[in-house]
Order: sequence, then structure tokens, then C-alpha cells
Amino acid sequence: MAKNKKSKKIFIVVIVFCVLYLIFAFRQLGEELSLTPEWTVSISNTTLPREDDKMYPYRLGQNIGFFTEDGRITSFTSYAFKATISDSFYAAYGADNTETQFFDNRGQQAGLISEKGFPFFDKDRLYLFLPGGTSFARCDESGKTVWQYESYAPITAFSSSEGGTVAGFADGTVVAFTNDGKVNQKFAPGGSDVSVTLGVGISADGNTIACISGRNRQRFVIAQKTSESHSKIIFHEYLPKDYNGQSLVQFNKSGNTVYFNFNGGLGIADLTELKSHHVPLEGHIVQIEESDTTGLVCILSRNGESYNVTILEPMNHPLASHTFKANCAFIKMDGDALYIGRDDKISRVTVVRK
Repeated sequence: MAKNKKSKKIFIVVIVFCVLYLIFAFRQLGEELSLTPEWTVSISNTTLPREDDKMYPYRLGQNIGFFTEDGRITSFTSYAFKATISDSFYAAYGADNTETQFFDNRGQQAGLISEKGFPFFDKDRLYLFLPGGTSFARCDESGKTVWQYESYAPITAFSSSEGGTVAGFADGTVVAFTNDGKVNQKFAPGGSDVSVTLGVGISADGNTIACISGRNRQRFVIAQKTSESHSKIIFHEYLPKDYNGQSLVQFNKSGNTVYFNFNGGLGIADLTELKSHHVPLEGHIVQIEESDTTGLVCILSRNGESYNVTILEPMNHPLASHTFKANCAFIKMDGDALYIGRDDKISRVTVVRK
């Protein structure tokens, strides 16, 4: 009994330390924000979900699950090989799986993907990357294949939105699809010595796509559908230095801004003005989150063993930053809440404009 009490005291001290660490760790870059730590929890302390819970997914190391806005961990699943998780579904799978059983965010079986491949979930959208790496399938919410696309070149970049799907290939081709699988746009940006697609993004309405392409004169390109059979490049720029790896490309929710990772920081393209801004950041960008209520954008970047969380205004004004060491991390923004996952713990910070 005494040993249990001692362990409980140690756990409480650790949690209190994590909360105090967050209070002092955020470096204010101005006087515009108020940052208030609310709670820190261990992902191993699970509880059953309630009927009215709003749940968020997490992935930390070889663990996935869901947590609530008030700091309860409602599921904790460890996996040996790979896993995919979204707001709605999750699945763990092996290297040689011939089918994939998947579950909803309350742990109930949601469906079965009865084909061999590697599943990928994005919100309520389900995909399966097929063996060989050159083709993929879109599945419905039961796991049944709705449509499929095959290419001769390996898939090197992929993204989706409620308005469509976009894939980039090793030969530099970018193909966008409607939700029923029809090709909506297809082009090869070119302009570089080596053609390859390193990152793609698609707007919420599915009519605008963006990509990072090429090596030796790498560039960022935005294309927009102009008619039933034509699309047009509306913006492009050569990047200052090549980035040798996959790059994050992401539209904001309103579709008037594109964020992209380049070698040296964060690029922000304004589709209204058709110009871009660059924000210096070290390392590569892991996640980009935005708040519907505060209008703030949160960037998670990694440089070796260090992660950095940067809060900025929608275009290019950093307001606060926080650097920490971790083996794995994630962020999530919803309203005035910023959730930060680090190794085996998740914290909530309330972010309010002064």
C-alpha cells in the first residue's frame, strides 16, 4: 500500500512539473497572446468514452488512440508495424496483411477492407495504397472499394479534402480526382532538372491544387481548374534551396492560402494577391493546424531531437514559440485550445488574443 501511495505521489509530481514547464516554456514574441496551460495527462491512463464526448486522435510513437477536450484518454492501442488514424477511424496492420479490419473512434468495428495493401485514413475518407506503390483505391465507410487509379510511376505524394483527392508521382506528374474518381486535373509542372513530386495539397472545393516539384531548381506551383477540360498554373516560384524529402503542402480551410515546407522554413502563398511570404524555421514541418475562432495558425516542426511549436497569424507574423526535446510529438487546434502531444503525454493550452 505504501509503495502504491509513493508511486501515485511521483506521478502527480511529474504531471505538475509538465504543466509548470508549459507555463514558462512558451517564448512570447509579442504582447498579443495569452497562453494558459489547462492540464497534462498520460496516454496510458484510459477511461471509457461518454456518449457526448468530442474526441481527437493522437499518434505518439507506436501508440494511437483518442482523447477528449477535458483531458481523458478514451483509447490506447499499441502496434508493431504500421497504423493509420483519423478523426473518425483507426486501424493497425502488418507488413503482409491481406485485409484490414478498422474501427470507429469509440472502438467499435466499422468495417473491413478485404484487399491487400496499406490503408490511409483522412477524417472520414478511406484509401488503400496497393502493392507495388503505383496505384491506390478509394473506399467507402464500410471498406468497399469505390474507385481505383493505376499508374506506372510510384506515388510520392498524396493528399485529400472534402472536395477531392490529389496524388503526385515519381515522374513529376500531378493528378487530381473528384470524389467519384474522375480525373479533375492532370499536369506535370516541369521547370527542374529532375522531375519528381515531393508534396501535394488540394483545396476544400477540389478545384485548386498545389505542389512542390523537382530537384535542381525545385519549385512550388499552384494550379486551378478553369473549365471542364482545362486547368491553369496561377502561381509558381523557384525555391531558394532544394529540399531532399517529402514536403508538407496544405491549404487553409477557406482555400485562400497555401502553406508549404521548403528548405529553410515555411512558405505561405496568398491566392488573393498571388504572392508568397517565407517564415524562417529550422528542420522540417510535421503538422500545420489552424483555429476557426482565433484565426491563429500553429506549426509543428522538427530538427533532429528537438521539436518547435510556432504560433503565428494567418500570413507571416510569429506570436509565440516553444521548443522541446522528444522522440515523437503532435499538435491539434480547436477553437482556443492547443493540444500538444509529447512522447507519452498530452497537454492542453488555452490560446487567447489579448
